[in-house]
Amino acid sequence: MPNAADRADVFVKRNASAPAGFFAAEAAGLAWLAVEGGVPCVPVIDYDATSLTLRWLHPVSSTAAAARIFGEQLAHTHDAGASAYGAGPDGCDGVGFFGPMTQPLPMSLDQHDSWGTFYAEERLRPMAQLAAGGLSVGAQDAIAAVANLCRTGVFDDDDGPARLHGDLWGGNVMWTADGAVLIDPAAHGGHRETDLAMLALFGFPFLDDVLAAYQSVRPLRDGWRDRVDLHQLYPLLAHVALFGGGYAGQAEAAARRVLAGVSKLRIE
Repeated sequence: MPNAADRADVFVKRNASAPAGFFAAEAAGLAWLAVEGGVPCVPVIDYDATSLTLRWLHPVSSTAAAARIFGEQLAHTHDAGASAYGAGPDGCDGVGFFGPMTQPLPMSLDQHDSWGTFYAEERLRPMAQLAAGGLSVGAQDAIAAVANLCRTGVFDDDDGPARLHGDLWGGNVMWTADGAVLIDPAAHGGHRETDLAMLALFGFPFLDDVLAAYQSVRPLRDGWRDRVDLHQLYPLLAHVALFGGGYAGQAEAAARRVLAGVSKLRIE
């Protein structure tokens, strides 16, 4: 029988220097996200310390109809829930990972009852530290102010932890003849608006159709569009840490828009 790496129907990801548990966490995330009625995930065939073997996907162009189905399915994935904000997939303890396979960044899986505290302590604060060398003092102050606001609970609501993909930019949604398929998760329990904001960060085909279909299943809380910058701040900081350049300006601008929006609400 041929080795899995030699088969034409599989795709093998390899990184000989992957941190311990990296591919195990990805496999666990794909299994955790594969819920009934949710977005299908690429099937995992095997994994070890340095590789992950997946079923080969045959990409096609996206359509508005497929985007609407994806939006409905994503709402069901989120509704599968998690035990807490920050909780990792079943069987995945310790640390998770965010970012490209060649440069994965550590992602805390510490659990919290409050989304704001989780986002401040396990996402914004550690990623801002990793990105500090590429951020101005003013940017660091603005991001710290956003984290402080999160800790006050101003962004919290009564929606429980959603089951998130966690790195849901357009490149991690594969379009096949059978519809959208999820790949490369940074899965954890979080706020459903985080995945939706990530879809919008670098552009996504038929995004309006996705959002409308999502809300036909699970309406979003009033003002969700005003919180897109808040949820995009973490991946923007990750891009500063990884790539520097213009992402620092985008991260600072997002943080300042969040602060301005809260100030406006308080005045009103």
